[in-house]
Amino acid sequence: MSLKSLASIENWPVSTAAAGVVRADGTIAGTHGPAGQRFPLASVTKPLAAYAVLVAFEEGAIELDEPAGPPGATVRHLLAHTAGLAFDEHRVMAAPGERRLYSNAGFEQLGDHVAKATDIPFAEYLRQAVLEPLGMTRTTLEGSPAKDGVSTVDDLLRFAAELQAPRLLDPRTVAEAMTVQYPGTKGVLPGYGHQNPNDWGLGFEIRGTKSPHWTGASSSPRTVGHFGQSGTFLWVDPDAGAACVALTDRAFGPWAIEAWPPFTDAVLAELRGA
Repeated sequence: MSLKSLASIENWPVSTAAAGVVRADGTIAGTHGPAGQRFPLASVTKPLAAYAVLVAFEEGAIELDEPAGPPGATVRHLLAHTAGLAFDEHRVMAAPGERRLYSNAGFEQLGDHVAKATDIPFAEYLRQAVLEPLGMTRTTLEGSPAKDGVSTVDDLLRFAAELQAPRLLDPRTVAEAMTVQYPGTKGVLPGYGHQNPNDWGLGFEIRGTKSPHWTGASSSPRTVGHFGQSGTFLWVDPDAGAACVALTDRAFGPWAIEAWPPFTDAVLAELRGA
């Protein structure tokens, strides 16, 4: 039985949208829209890139607390957006660990770091380490590890299933990635303003007590995920035992701020009633 709540994407002011939900046991609760259509992910690329970085860590190619990025920063700082780098420039704005400065540049430096350590271009490393083993054959990284992924709902549901029941990584590594790094750190959540604290794990945003937020009012504080400026999101709510993906062809803006939380609340309500 497909979740009826997913059909509400038909009401979004976008030309094309697709969405899907996968339960913690790996079963697909439902999809709606063209689940096999490729969409630019924008920053939903970051969790995929982070997962490849964590594979590199488990393979022994890198250490989480080794130097990477600007002076004094580490792989962990870069993954947690606390390396002090500017948003889209390779320019230092703060000391490592001081502020949560969301940074595309930081993820680009992560990609360079892993490529140098493994002697494999990062896009190829991501393909070998994550995409291929999960059967994500319609997903590619076509540039920056921060924002240039292209994928489908079907593929991202495979990734969301992996996040809930890891096979590629030790579950303890995934749990660490979904645990707040540098607790109490303040910062701006793009599109949603200043958050105190602005909780983040290793490449995954953590909902915590943030308000306003792109997930639902009924989303648990343990919800993790990411949204993208191309009108995309992926969340995993461990309390609900499910994950949701939505991809669109309209840039993030006021429409998404208005549409996404009630959509998520409807999905969670239907999951609870299922």
